[in-house]
Formats: sequence, structure tokens, C-alpha cells
Amino acid sequence: MIAAEAQYREWMLAGLAGDAAAYRRLLAALTGHLRAYFARRVGPTAAEDLVQESLIAMHSRRATYDPGQPFTAWVYGIARYKLIDEFRREKRKASVPLDEAPELFAADEVRAATARRDVEKLLARLPEAKRRLVRATRLEGQSVAETAAQTGLSETAVKVAVHRAVKSLGDSLEGGGDADR
Repeated sequence: MIAAEAQYREWMLAGLAGDAAAYRRLLAALTGHLRAYFARRVGPTAAEDLVQESLIAMHSRRATYDPGQPFTAWVYGIARYKLIDEFRREKRKASVPLDEAPELFAADEVRAATARRDVEKLLARLPEAKRRLVRATRLEGQSVAETAAQTGLSETAVKVAVHRAVKSLGDSLEGGGDADR
């Protein structure tokens, strides 16, 4: 579906602008993708109902689509919630075949590795001394007292330095600039 992202987005924006033909093309194209998405998870009978519910939800919430965001993510977000609603109605739990289980854990490892990389990029914005203090107290779980004893700083100095470093990182993320070095 990613290959068609630009086309779907174009049709959605045209539909929002009042082009009924473009909107019909979009809904027709999405029907096949949604049918396959749901059929793999609940079977073909329940899939048809979920496709219709998803298309209705998309139509009724079309004004919430943010053109700055990927269109397919918005569509699959709606479809996912409809699937969850179906599982709740049927009191079913999603199951994954045993041979697909390693893929589930691989996704978690990828997210964890990505998070570690992002944290390291953020920490690299700090001076080395502050970086060590943040890493010790926030990532390694050391207490302020332990960190103060290791570094020779007072507990108050550790608290203030960590607070300022974290605030500096937060400010840099909000402003998009570099942290105070």
C-alpha cells in the first residue's frame, strides 16, 4: 500500500476539496486493501463488515485527516480500531501462529534499538560531565546519593545538573535547536 501512498493522498485531498470522483476512486482502491487486511485476521465473512465499518468511519472522520501526515497510517489507524472493536464484540483474542512468533519479538528489538539510538543522539548534545550524570541517574538507575559519591559532587549539585541537562534537552526538542552546551 505504501507504493500507492502519494496517489491515495492526492485522491483524499481532492475528495476533501469536493471532487466526488476522486473520493470514489479512493474508497474503491482502499476496499481491496482493507479486505485483505481484515481477512487475514478475522476471516472473509467478518472482513466484509469491517471493511464497510472502516470506510464509514473514514468518511465520517475525513476532516480529521492531517495532510502533513502519511495517509495510509491514518487509514490503518482507523482499521486497527475497528478490528479491536470486533475482537471485543466477539470476545476474541488476537492470536499469532507459532511460526510467526519470532517476528513479534524482532519488532520489539527493533523498537528498543531505535530508542537506544535516539537517546544516545540526545545525550550527545550534552557536555560530557552532564551526560555522565544523566546516564547514571536516569538510565542506569543509580540514586542521586550514589552518583554524588562517585563523582565527588554534592547531592544538590547532582540534582541541579541533571535537572538542567534534562530541561535543556527538552527545550532543544521543542525548539528544534541544539541543547545548551
